[in-house]
Amino acid sequence: MPLRADAAVHAMAAVALACVAAVPSVDGARAQPATATAAGASTATTSVAPRPHVDVGAVEAAASAVRAESDLGGIHTERTWRFKKRDSARTSPDPFWFDLALWLAEGGRWLVWLLGAAAVVAALVTARRWLAVHGEAIRSRDARLPSHVRELDIRPESLPADIGAAVRALWLAGERRAALSLLYRGALSRLVHSHDVAIGDASTEGDCIRLARAALPAERGDFVATLVGVWQLAVYGDRPPANEQVMGLCDAFDRMLPAAAGAAAAGEQR
Repeated sequence: MPLRADAAVHAMAAVALACVAAVPSVDGARAQPATATAAGASTATTSVAPRPHVDVGAVEAAASAVRAESDLGGIHTERTWRFKKRDSARTSPDPFWFDLALWLAEGGRWLVWLLGAAAVVAALVTARRWLAVHGEAIRSRDARLPSHVRELDIRPESLPADIGAAVRALWLAGERRAALSLLYRGALSRLVHSHDVAIGDASTEGDCIRLARAALPAERGDFVATLVGVWQLAVYGDRPPANEQVMGLCDAFDRMLPAAAGAAAAGEQR
């Protein structure tokens, strides 16, 4: 603290000395009285001292010395944050490219809407087709399985365990209609009780083929379609199949439509 006071005193003294040095000397602080003899009376007048001349350069030099003094604070720089002014005179884009960009943006938005609508329609169509094929199976999953399909008994206990062998025996014995009836009944029973195909009690031959193709692999679906076609030609068209075709169906029956454990046990009990 004493150092700063001394520095201030020295600085102020320098300013004062500069000012005093700049003032010219005046002889006689007081002017001598003048004597007038006009009316025999004397009048004393006081002369006014002239205004001293100040050296501006010396004063500014002394003030600069004071400002540069480190003990008195000196000169320091401060930085503050300010919002940057936006350039209002930006160059506008080319009208052609600007319009093209707007058109592409608008067209892209419509394209996205169209694609979304197409996806929704495709999903609805797919869901409708899936329900048409599997809806009946879902609805009948917990329902009672049919025991008859158009007056044909398809209960496992009403059928022999080896359906192919039984059909072959009937066919070779000349009981062709009974053999084909047993072959068709056995296929329906295996589809319903062993492969969970949603065949109902009022399902037609066409329904059975469609449901079997939807639920089974392609090879097994083709086998069911061939078997049902043989049955239809024989019963409705009076066109019995050849012996080789019937024997082939009997040989492939258990391989294409294997019985489930429950259905096989019911057939063995019979």
